[in-house]
Amino acid sequence: MNILRLTAERAVELAQPPETRATEGWYWFDCAYDEARDWVPLVRRITGISVFEDHLLDAENRLHPSYFDSTRDYEMIVFRGLATASPADEADRVMRMRTRPTVIFLFPGCLVTVRAPDSTTVTALRKRVLDAADSRQRVPATPEELMLRLLSQMVDRYLDQRQPLTDLLERWQRQLLDPRRPFQDWYALLEARSEIRKLEQLCEEQLDALQEWRDERLDTARAPGAEPHHATAFPGIDDPVLVRTSDVVEHIQRVLNHARRLESSVESAVQLHFSSTAHRTSEIMRTLTTLTAVFMPLTLITGIFGMNFEFIPGLQSREGFWWAIGAMVLIAVLLLAYFRARRFLSSPREPGRRAERGRPRT
Repeated sequence: MNILRLTAERAVELAQPPETRATEGWYWFDCAYDEARDWVPLVRRITGISVFEDHLLDAENRLHPSYFDSTRDYEMIVFRGLATASPADEADRVMRMRTRPTVIFLFPGCLVTVRAPDSTTVTALRKRVLDAADSRQRVPATPEELMLRLLSQMVDRYLDQRQPLTDLLERWQRQLLDPRRPFQDWYALLEARSEIRKLEQLCEEQLDALQEWRDERLDTARAPGAEPHHATAFPGIDDPVLVRTSDVVEHIQRVLNHARRLESSVESAVQLHFSSTAHRTSEIMRTLTTLTAVFMPLTLITGIFGMNFEFIPGLQSREGFWWAIGAMVLIAVLLLAYFRARRFLSSPREPGRRAERGRPRT
């Protein structure tokens, strides 16, 4: 467990747990999953606040969705972040997203984060906060500001996955509309659609959790002198925190809108694929029908002359065979010319091409 004390000038990592509440600044307890309850007695000692058992169980649940809850003494936000997004390999050709929760407890003058041991987002933020004084960056003034910085970095990791997902789906769209070979990666496409829907659901849960926290703080700010129905130990939300909260909400909405656009794009590509397949089938059937119509009278003629009669006009003539062949060729040519004139044999693109060839050049 990492313990930081943050003041207006700098952040210092403590080697020993604090015994009392900070007279200046505030504390940040950063814990891994296996240390999920080590911070509870420390927070109780410096704040006098006990955490409910149900909330501790929520912090230990690795499958918990994004969620917000609060009591009179503290607030809890569960926010699912991106663990890894495995790129599409040759075996399954599916980009899979793995998420895991980061649990944040907000106390007066204290922040607790419970996250995965290998979380690079929290580790990078902690290093940035410790180096803030040396790099001339501002140290987070409140636990709420640090929480919003963490949430913003977690959402930005989802934003980084937009381009790989877009490239993967665009490649599939080109394969879906390729007339030279049939599309075979239907399982991978369905898996990708499932991942996009998971991302969409995840963003909606994140929005709900963050907006509920913002709304509760706004409700507290609207009635500073009154006793609300759910009074808390926290003040209302000030303008800088409100702006940063709105920025995080806007980032989540961007990810959500992109996921919805990707899902709509995949649906459109699938519909175009089936429309193109139906069109090609219609073209093939039209060609086969035309050929059948051309050879039908020829089959009729050969069938007539193949009848088992003793006397058939022209059957004993030396020129009868050539007259029959000539008649069949003439019928076939006339039928082909008629079908050509009615554009039964032409592709829908050919009239436009002929118009372009006949258009004078400028």
